[in-house]
Amino acid sequence: MRHRIGLVLAIIMTGVLFFPGAWGYLRLLRLPAPADQLSNLPAGGGSLLSDHHVLLALAALAGTMLLAGMLIAVPWVSPLAAGLPGLLLLGWTALYLVNVRQGVDLIPLRADPFGAGFEAMLFNGLLGAAGLAMILPMFVPSRWRARRAAEIGDIPGFTGTAAGPELTEPPTAQLTPIRVTTLAPIPATPWHDATDPGAP
Repeated sequence: MRHRIGLVLAIIMTGVLFFPGAWGYLRLLRLPAPADQLSNLPAGGGSLLSDHHVLLALAALAGTMLLAGMLIAVPWVSPLAAGLPGLLLLGWTALYLVNVRQGVDLIPLRADPFGAGFEAMLFNGLLGAAGLAMILPMFVPSRWRARRAAEIGDIPGFTGTAAGPELTEPPTAQLTPIRVTTLAPIPATPWHDATDPGAP
């Protein structure tokens, strides 16, 4: 069940990365300005706190990174949630390295800010770096097991089987016999002698 939820989270992560993540990166992308042209700096070299467009783009990019970090770090989340988008990013980066034109042509909505931002992240190598980080949970064996089973397996001297839990060590308690010395004696039988009174 958790891996099915991981597939849904992987689709959500891919959409968040492509739409708000790529859009925010494109809005924040600026080429380095020459030393004698400070006017080309963001906000003219002043404060960015008054630029609402920059703050909105930064929030979109930070939210994308926060979601990716949670899917990578939270132990009970299926590794598919972050691993599948990571494999997609690595595959796209590998295709771009082999054939630049084909790797760029496969980007959807290139005329929109979303596709343009995704293309910029591909050019700058950010997709490859993000993909390497997102596939790390797939190499952690404990992430593939259910959390409850993992916690039970950590209990010393305890193993779970299909028939039920078993103790790997014999119980240490021993039973000691009790000597019965305080019980009252059994009374004599209340029945009379069963012999015939008329017999000689």
